[in-house]
Amino acid sequence: MTDLVLILGDQLTPQISSLSQASPETAHIVMAEVTDEAFYVRHHKRKLAFTFSAMRHFRDALRATGWNVTYFTLDAGLASLREAVARTLQDGSYKRVLVTEAGEWRLHQEMRSWADTLGLPVLVAEDGRFLASHDDFARWAEGRKQLRMEYFYREMRKRTGLLMDGDKPVGGQWNFDKDNRKPAEASLFMPPRHATPVDAVTQEVLDLVADRFAEHPGSLDRFDLPVTRAEAEQSRDHFMQHALPGFGDYQDAMLAAEPLLYHSNLSTALNAGLLDPLDLCQRAEREYREGRAPLNAVEGFIRQILGWREYVRGIYWREGPDYVRRNALDARRPLPDFYWTGETDMTCLSKAIGQTLELGYAHHIQRLMVTGLFAMLADVDPFEVHEWYLAVYTDAYEWVEAPNVIGMSQFADGGLLGSKPYAASGAYIDRMSDYCSDCKYDVEQKTGPTACPFNALYWDFLARHDATLRGNPRLGPVYRNWDRMDADRQSALRNSAGAFLASL
Repeated sequence: MTDLVLILGDQLTPQISSLSQASPETAHIVMAEVTDEAFYVRHHKRKLAFTFSAMRHFRDALRATGWNVTYFTLDAGLASLREAVARTLQDGSYKRVLVTEAGEWRLHQEMRSWADTLGLPVLVAEDGRFLASHDDFARWAEGRKQLRMEYFYREMRKRTGLLMDGDKPVGGQWNFDKDNRKPAEASLFMPPRHATPVDAVTQEVLDLVADRFAEHPGSLDRFDLPVTRAEAEQSRDHFMQHALPGFGDYQDAMLAAEPLLYHSNLSTALNAGLLDPLDLCQRAEREYREGRAPLNAVEGFIRQILGWREYVRGIYWREGPDYVRRNALDARRPLPDFYWTGETDMTCLSKAIGQTLELGYAHHIQRLMVTGLFAMLADVDPFEVHEWYLAVYTDAYEWVEAPNVIGMSQFADGGLLGSKPYAASGAYIDRMSDYCSDCKYDVEQKTGPTACPFNALYWDFLARHDATLRGNPRLGPVYRNWDRMDADRQSALRNSAGAFLASL
């Protein structure tokens, strides 16, 4: 053997760039479950179970196609990926190590030292599974005063030809988001959840995680995530047939009894490499072209992948490893304990966090406009918020999670990613969900111990950050509303917010 190829836990793609530069005849693959990766945040049990099971299934698939694979389970006691590579190198004569770049600055920087510590060349190949390379994003960003996703998305549409009629967007406009903000009602006709059965490999992993990670958050009950490419493709096809047609209208809706609604729940498989982003977009476009799904649904789905997913990756790598420590609003409050338990009288937070702890899943509005919104309004330290999201969601890798949290959710990058803070009162949550109907707090009440905390927190947040935010042109009308309030009204809102925050 001449090549040692390291495959990471989110690189479960047969065509991954490291493998494409090797062959079964001359390469030896190493994969490893290591404690550094398992414990660097308190990963949700479901995330760990998915990752280990998907890795073991990918190992078996590689062996079935002729690859020589050394696989270290967690019981091998290896601390790091470098240690796994070093141990494997002792068993043969290799000329180089091949690896596809890691998805996090933490590992990326560590790999830079491997050539010196391992004593042979380490070739780190760019990850070709994305539709915009690092150079592509750098060229798009160069010279721009504002790096807005919408304009990047339009360029990606033109490049790929997705939902294009010649050089014009299908339907005459690029974005149908204004059509995608309808509240949903509980219905017997919600699309059925697609459940993947647990096989022997997955059951072994579930037992391992239950034993070794008992103190980590989350539940393993009714584990049903797809852990192979074939299973992920079945989930993909189920979404396209049953849920995509309604995805557009109701993608922002929240129902306590319906964690998925019309969402795909494919991001975990996609981010681990079990699905291909361009294939997903092309299949969704076909559903529109062949008359099975409306344009607003298909455009919204494609925008999340072709636009948002590619864009946040570009931001992450462009901004560097210190991005996760940005704190433009100087927020210092510790993350409230109820983020780890779901035990709060605020029904919206209780339901969104409870669902997260049960499934390792919440859709983008639950993340942005419930859990993220509260953290921002309460001035919670954005790095603690970032680590929570990284820990509790099965689809969370730092390249995708950090810009969503630091930039969009917490406005901690000062507006690099988002044009304004996503601040809202309880009225937004009431409009888009059924949470408020079963809550201790009254969403119609603005101040006092029984008022929805979001109402006073919203105005208190704006008042606290007046010097920073008042100049934002998108917040001008909001500050004019604040200025029109009399001093007693302003004081009542701020005192109500202060009393609530003191109780956390």
